[in-house]
Amino acid sequence: MTTRRPLGADGCLPPVLRMGTADLAYRLATHGRPLPVVFVFTFGGRAPSLDAVRARVAERAHRIPALRYRIAPDRPRFRRVERIAVEQHVHEARLPEHADDAEAGRLMLTRPVNPDSRPRWDVWLVHGPTGGYSLCYRSDHTIQDGVGAAHTARALLADHPEGGPAAYRPARPTARGIAGALGDAVGGFRGPTPKPAVDGASSGRITLCRTLTPLARLRTIGRTHGGTVNDVYLTALSHAVHTWHMKATGTPHPPLPVAVPMSVRAPGEECVPGNRMVTARLLLPCDEPSPLAAFARVVAATSHLRASRRRDAVRLLLAATPRALGARLGTRMVNGDVVAGPASSVNFGAALVHQGAASRSAAVFSGLAAGIRFLATLTSQHDTACLTVVHDETLAGADELPDLWLAALLELERA
Repeated sequence: MTTRRPLGADGCLPPVLRMGTADLAYRLATHGRPLPVVFVFTFGGRAPSLDAVRARVAERAHRIPALRYRIAPDRPRFRRVERIAVEQHVHEARLPEHADDAEAGRLMLTRPVNPDSRPRWDVWLVHGPTGGYSLCYRSDHTIQDGVGAAHTARALLADHPEGGPAAYRPARPTARGIAGALGDAVGGFRGPTPKPAVDGASSGRITLCRTLTPLARLRTIGRTHGGTVNDVYLTALSHAVHTWHMKATGTPHPPLPVAVPMSVRAPGEECVPGNRMVTARLLLPCDEPSPLAAFARVVAATSHLRASRRRDAVRLLLAATPRALGARLGTRMVNGDVVAGPASSVNFGAALVHQGAASRSAAVFSGLAAGIRFLATLTSQHDTACLTVVHDETLAGADELPDLWLAALLELERA
């Protein structure tokens, strides 16, 4: 049995790559418009110069496959570019005087993305109003998922690019996993699911809010109650939505369907273009008034996903489905009628060190599409976890969710 060599390992990249099923699904969902996926790294101290950042990018970019391709405007293909004009991809911005610590992320959601004639990625050096700075890596979700963006950002910007999210190791799915994957697919064709906290017409205006907490805190809660960091994150998110909705309406919220992205990026695929991910539908127990009871329900649901190897089942199901049909199926499974939005988590690993300075926190998130008005991500870096909530500006009070999430963590600690 021969081992397939990673794309570009021999120094050569094919002139054209075919879009995968997930790439085509994003293209359909966005009608070809860019959907930014963003990594923001925050730093204290004095910022490097724009020239120094450009020099690092110029040194690295041509060796990273994901940065060498643009989206073909007329066909579902990625086309290689021969030259990267660094000055067109690396930019600088200064935040206004009263900007908060989420403003760099908001800027990345609203700035125009490179046109089709160039690869859709850029790097921004964003200066804070009172010191400190952010390094932001941004791509188009049609060509890269969050884990791919994590590997690319590290390969492009880090002093020592090794490390990053763990690679996917395929396994044989169980019958329960296949049944669950088929159930998710069929569920995409049912009527809209009631999601009163987030239902409504999308305004097209989005913003974000965020909060930080020690990663050790989430680990301790998970060990105490018998779950993972991801279980703690999802439980606290569920209870935050419960409290948010109760404050607004005085009534409990029904279980909230979310799409949980799962990476299928194998060893050697760290920086290849395309989305190497699948999703599973999960119900957050927002109807549960007790965070501890909600935790038990989340643990049961995520344990079932792992034990049934749902990730492997969805991967094989999509591989066996014609690409165009699989892409349309994907747009039915992840849209504002059937899910509130994605609830994802990425463990970036060791802190990004750029020109000798270690980042204090990292956050990955994306824009909104397909009628989705809300998404949440948890990004872990070294000893810090960052919750980011991206939402439609018309969702009243959604900016309270990070504080409500922290309050839910406190309740779990006291339980």
